Amino acid sequence: MSQSSRIEILGDSEERFEEILTPAALQFVADLHTTFAARRAELLAERGRRAAALAAGGTLDFLPDTRAIREDRSWRVAGGAPGLHDRRVEITGPPERRMTVNALNSGARVWLADFEDATSPTWHNLVSGQLNLLDAIERRIDDTTPEGRRYRIGDTPATIVVRPRGWHLDEQHLRIDGQPAIGALVDFGLYLFHCGKRQIELGSGPYFYLPKLENHLEARLWNEVFTYAQAELGIEHGTVRATVLIETITAAFEMEEILYELREHAAGLNAGRWDYLFSLIKNFAHHGPRFVLPDRASLTMTQPFMRAYTDLLVRTCHRRGAHAIGGMAAAIPQRDPAANEVALTKVRIDKEREAGDGFDGSWVAHPALVATCRTAFDEVLGDRPNQLDRTREDVEVTAEDLLAVHRLSVGLPSEHGLRANVAVALRYLTAWLGGAGAVAVFGLMEDVATAEIARCQLWQWQHNHSRLTGGTLATPGAIRRLIDAERATLLAEGAAPELVDNAVRVLEETALGATLPAFLTTEAYARHLVRVRTAA
Repeated sequence: MSQSSRIEILGDSEERFEEILTPAALQFVADLHTTFAARRAELLAERGRRAAALAAGGTLDFLPDTRAIREDRSWRVAGGAPGLHDRRVEITGPPERRMTVNALNSGARVWLADFEDATSPTWHNLVSGQLNLLDAIERRIDDTTPEGRRYRIGDTPATIVVRPRGWHLDEQHLRIDGQPAIGALVDFGLYLFHCGKRQIELGSGPYFYLPKLENHLEARLWNEVFTYAQAELGIEHGTVRATVLIETITAAFEMEEILYELREHAAGLNAGRWDYLFSLIKNFAHHGPRFVLPDRASLTMTQPFMRAYTDLLVRTCHRRGAHAIGGMAAAIPQRDPAANEVALTKVRIDKEREAGDGFDGSWVAHPALVATCRTAFDEVLGDRPNQLDRTREDVEVTAEDLLAVHRLSVGLPSEHGLRANVAVALRYLTAWLGGAGAVAVFGLMEDVATAEIARCQLWQWQHNHSRLTGGTLATPGAIRRLIDAERATLLAEGAAPELVDNAVRVLEETALGATLPAFLTTEAYARHLVRVRTAA
């Protein structure tokens, strides 16, 4: 253990929080922070330099310095672990108490307990989420609603995989030696400290999804964190397993290197499709009309640049013994039977495509979609746990293929797409500022990636004076009029005026400013979600 740090809890204390925020657990988090804070700061600075180079007209290619890693066919990753060999259906959602029960009982093989994009990072949500995971592992959740409906965990729950926050986010409610704690290490450290050995004793293990990585050096840092943390807690080296979300355009060019850096702990890669689109738009927003993408709804996985990304992911994973996990099906059940059938048909087609392309499993956002996803993969896998033997040697993907947005089969942005981006972003942000991270909007379960794509497209369209399908131009004035109209609609529906007005400010600042912020969450969190308790 490192030298004792000064630890300050600035968030409010609630019932049972002391079970998570124990002195020993906090010291472990502090040790992680002090050991790795300097390297994390260096990597974030490098992110900024790389983003500036891309904004100035730079491009991307596979790294010449790591060619030997890509060409060496001998190395393999650790791969599956107890509870992670068969991942044909994974369900995602925030670690809220009822969601915890529903996800674990859903019939999915894996539950991604999400402290990142599906969780609004209030102090209450983050600490209570850790408590819910501990209670789930200890089988202490037994919740009965006022209506008499009982929620308890069944006999064959899904395997828990925790997604901590990305490297870029701080935790302002916890300070280490006067500095905000690193959000990723708070989420990782508290879960590993309290639940790591418990999971091992139950025949599972401490498993994680790693979000927002932009290069293999950031993966190397996570590997160093895993090595250090296991040694400190007396957990055998290599017990931790990590699945990396390839959800940034820069990481797509370093998939093999990312697996190589994490090879002693790597289980697989995931095609994080929505954040991937956000990253592509953000990084090439300054490159003029040739990188202007049309409406989000038209950017399906069948578009050539998206197929190149997913095919490369499957090939990369399977040649290294890693699972390839497909993207999110965000649909939610509809009350209208016809609309529900349309939604389920789209999900089925999407999952059949993924299974046919070689993926080992995929994501859904709602328990009602588990059966649809499972059927699609059952038809391909049968009794096999995965299709790692399908190495996709037929796939050859170039840098040009990954960036070939000009090969789209759809055309211009539309006026409907402009309105939809404003409406969805404002509705999501209003909910997020109110403490909800996974939000049903217009028939889809949305998370932060939704608002990120929407506001980046708004910025890109108006800065490039994009002409919409109806012939009008995307201008700041037109967008502001749509924002005003949607604000009025939300208020008429009964939304809290303060939340709506704050959501309007966040959207205008991140979509209509002179510069395009890297993330909307960093400033919005610091300004609106940090609630530091006052001295008595």
